[in-house]
Amino acid sequence: MDILISEVGPRDGLQSIQSIMPMAAKKAWIAAEAAAGVTEIEVGSFVPAKLLPQLADTAELVAYAKTIPGLTVAVLVPNLKGAAAAIAARADKLTLPLSVSETHSLANLRRTHTQMIAEAAEIAAMVRAVPAAQRPKFEGSLSTVFGCTIEGAIPDGQVARLAEALMAAGCDEIGLSDTTGYADPLAVKRVIRLVRGVVGNEALTGIHLHNTRGLGLANALAGLDCGMTTFDASLGGLGGCPFAPGASGNIVTEDLAFMLSAMGLRTGIDLAKLVAVRTIVAAALPGEHLYGFLSEAGIPLDFANSTRADSLEKHPADENDVGSCEH
Repeated sequence: MDILISEVGPRDGLQSIQSIMPMAAKKAWIAAEAAAGVTEIEVGSFVPAKLLPQLADTAELVAYAKTIPGLTVAVLVPNLKGAAAAIAARADKLTLPLSVSETHSLANLRRTHTQMIAEAAEIAAMVRAVPAAQRPKFEGSLSTVFGCTIEGAIPDGQVARLAEALMAAGCDEIGLSDTTGYADPLAVKRVIRLVRGVVGNEALTGIHLHNTRGLGLANALAGLDCGMTTFDASLGGLGGCPFAPGASGNIVTEDLAFMLSAMGLRTGIDLAKLVAVRTIVAAALPGEHLYGFLSEAGIPLDFANSTRADSLEKHPADENDVGSCEH
């Protein structure tokens, strides 16, 4: 089984801290992760520099990342203007966040649900106008889908309606985002079933999880049980949402990659090289705390990515081990 880990640290990680990482360090970070086998990196967001000066150099970073063979260059776009800039920069993947909590949407993007769906349709039309060979993938991400620090729980009907509306507007796929860190394993399975019930299995394969209350990897495992194949993570656990009070800490890329490898799932990532990338980030962000267990405990003796993959081939997992989402 192949699992895609999408690194979101250069966007979600850096937008949540005060320090501004120098461009040279950002490039070194992205290049080192790609060399470690990470094949998708969200390098930034096309937002006004006055709002997030940490990401003001996103266009330049996209141009650099596009020179790395085999790397999918992803960006977050908050609106039509940001999408136009991302397309002009030739990003490979655009993610438009739509908060299922309308209060959060107004705080984050200053737009109602109706306005966001209309904007999604305009972005989709702009994407379709790009020649097929250069056309980026367009994802509509359901933010605060497991609950909002402002509104609390979101009705299932509202989640389903917005997921369906995003697809009808022209999104290629839907993503789920635990913006506030409220998710638990059963909630992950329930929301996946809910959204797939209206958009289909093929349109929902990715999830963005936080480790705010220590359930990040448990929630990732629940996603695996439901057949999810793309997981966002941030090197050193950097990140969170500046517009969701108390919601800090993405799941740690290194720990997620280790768990998947230990389970015999293929990510294509060299764990030793991935852990080594932390030195680049730590040097560029002095005083910023990096999280993670693998970097502290080390890779177990005789543990190797290839060994785990070979083990999977020789002793395939039972079909009920991964992919069950019935309970």
